[in-house]
Formats: sequence, C-alpha cells, structure tokens
Amino acid sequence: MQYMCLIYSTEGSGPQPGTPEFGPFMQSYHDFTNEMREGGALVSGEALQPIATATTVTVRDGKTITTDGPFAETKEQLGGFYLLECKDLDEAIAHASKIPTSTYGRIEVRPLIVWDD
Repeated sequence: MQYMCLIYSTEGSGPQPGTPEFGPFMQSYHDFTNEMREGGALVSGEALQPIATATTVTVRDGKTITTDGPFAETKEQLGGFYLLECKDLDEAIAHASKIPTSTYGRIEVRPLIVWDD
C-alpha cells in the first residue's frame, strides 16, 4: 500500500540556511531518503518552493480565477512530501516519525486510493 507523507511546518521554523544547524539538518534528510530508498519504501519525494511562489486556481461559472499564495491560510504550510510503499499504516507512521521536520512541524500520513481500471 502506498502512503503519502505530507510535510508541514511554519516557514522560517527549524534550521535555516546559513546557520550551523542547517548542514546537519539537510544531512538528516539525505540520510532518511537513502534509508527509504535502500529499504525499498521510497516511491517518490520532493521539496516544494516557498509559499510565496504558490498560485491557487479556482474555476467558477467556467471562468478560471487565480490567487497568489496557497489555498489554505494557516501558520503551517506544505513544504514537501514523500510517497512511500509500506505494508500498513503502522509502518508508514514509523517511517514518518523519522522525517526530520517532524521534530518542529507535522507529518500528515494518508493512504492513496488505488483506482481499478
């Protein structure tokens, strides 16, 4: 079963570029990604650009409306994701707890729907 691990945090929280903590933080992401890849769980994963680059698209009455910024106005923003292949939710949660941002943000774990063609 595949699980999406959505990585949420408040922009500017956690280690920032140029600080002594940033290098080890990024290394921990590298290590986690390698662990998932080598264990066969990694399907995909990427970081997202900052929320200032987001555009929200809505269609109403056939008209496309765009709004600068993310859809949800919250303190925590979606910053990236991992798509993992896991035997069950417990395994997905165990993996999600190792994502470095989990120490100052949140990781949402959701199973994917597999559509029968």
